[in-house]
Amino acid sequence: MNPSALNVCSFESRKRDAMTSLIERNQGNPTLVHSMDEIPLEDNAQVKSFCEKLFRGEIDVIVFMTGVGATALLNAAELYFPREQVLAAFRKIIVVVRGPKPTVVLRNWEVPIHYSAPEPNTWHEIISVLDDKKFSVTGKHIAVQEYGKPVEEFYKALRNRGAQVLPIAVYRWALPDDTSGLRNAIHATIRGDYNVLMFTSAQQITHVLQIAEEEQVKEDWLLAASKTMIASVGPTCTEALQEVGLPVDFESSPPKMGPLVKDALQAAPEILSRKG
Repeated sequence: MNPSALNVCSFESRKRDAMTSLIERNQGNPTLVHSMDEIPLEDNAQVKSFCEKLFRGEIDVIVFMTGVGATALLNAAELYFPREQVLAAFRKIIVVVRGPKPTVVLRNWEVPIHYSAPEPNTWHEIISVLDDKKFSVTGKHIAVQEYGKPVEEFYKALRNRGAQVLPIAVYRWALPDDTSGLRNAIHATIRGDYNVLMFTSAQQITHVLQIAEEEQVKEDWLLAASKTMIASVGPTCTEALQEVGLPVDFESSPPKMGPLVKDALQAAPEILSRKG
């Protein structure tokens, strides 16, 4: 540990080793906290129902929100139907992607992409690109691959434009079986052990606050967290932080882990001195 380096707490769970290396390479002392697990939904009747509608021609548009979710959707569909039948059906409808990760998956499947959301790759950009391209969703049946939890504001925006929305849940976020790391990090934040708190998913905030409430220190944690530098990977994460009253001191652009760590730690000394 570098005694002169900034102490950084990251709640990244899927790419913990990569995040640790990034923080160390940028002269930070990393604490990586396992904050959530990705749980595939087994025996997914919702996916089966979606596929049946897809084959009957009752789906006009599908929106892929994540690469992991796109893969999970196809894997779940294969429990009921041949893979090529599902992919052939995807090729017959309008395909929309939220960013580069689902784009890679769809290209590997040789499924054409009609609309792609530009950075920062949120649902807002999906709506904007559809509006800008004058693609009317009125009367369209739109399936949306969810990623962990419903995106109700996105569904509302589509419905307000006249679409029928069919959300498809393929996995959910859950707390890890062992939450001791989360509990330790919460109390360490309250003690003032960290200079920087780094968030890469809106769900991380939900889980931190859930455990803080169980520990009966939610308000203490919020107060202590607000005194650190809070770094967010992108707009969706920033929105979630602001909704619980936390000031976001740094938001990465583009919304990726590498720029988040590098640029946040470069900006940290000035931001922390300003916060006093």
